[in-house]
Amino acid sequence: MRRRPIPGSSGQVRPLSLYGAPVLTTPARETGDFGPWLEKLVEDLFATMYAARGVGLAAPQIGEDVRVFVYDCPDDEDRRHLGHLVNPRLVEVDGPVVRGPEGCLSLPGLEAGTPRFDRAVVEGRTADGVRRRVEGTGFFARCLQHEYDHLEGGLYVDRLDARRHRKVLREAGRTGWGRAASL
Repeated sequence: MRRRPIPGSSGQVRPLSLYGAPVLTTPARETGDFGPWLEKLVEDLFATMYAARGVGLAAPQIGEDVRVFVYDCPDDEDRRHLGHLVNPRLVEVDGPVVRGPEGCLSLPGLEAGTPRFDRAVVEGRTADGVRRRVEGTGFFARCLQHEYDHLEGGLYVDRLDARRHRKVLREAGRTGWGRAASL
């Protein structure tokens, strides 16, 4: 029997920051506020992620320049990983680098084969300040690295080779929502 509320059930769906928004290219700031504001932010992140049908979402993607992300993501064995991290640090990546399909809620409808390590370890805290270490492999490792990149001011397109990068930006420019960089 579930004793805790469903993540996001008390959250508000917020507008997504789309490619071109400055908050997506600026490193997010750490927070020391482990109070109600942070708990509400985590709930809003979950609600927005679920509404957009994503598997992860970082605070900059809803316009907040703070180092927080949430995830509800399977690994390659289809085990579900559900949680959030505040002020995370990517402490370890290893294993083979695998090029796999990757998309982003801030670049809706677009996808590209993106190289990522097959294993990642991230350390941070929960919204109530408890230390947490999360290890992922396969698709979940990809998710952890992707969300961490958002906190560093990066997007998955930044990891693409020049040809793939130009292709995704051209596609973004054709979507109507994207403000693709000059090519």
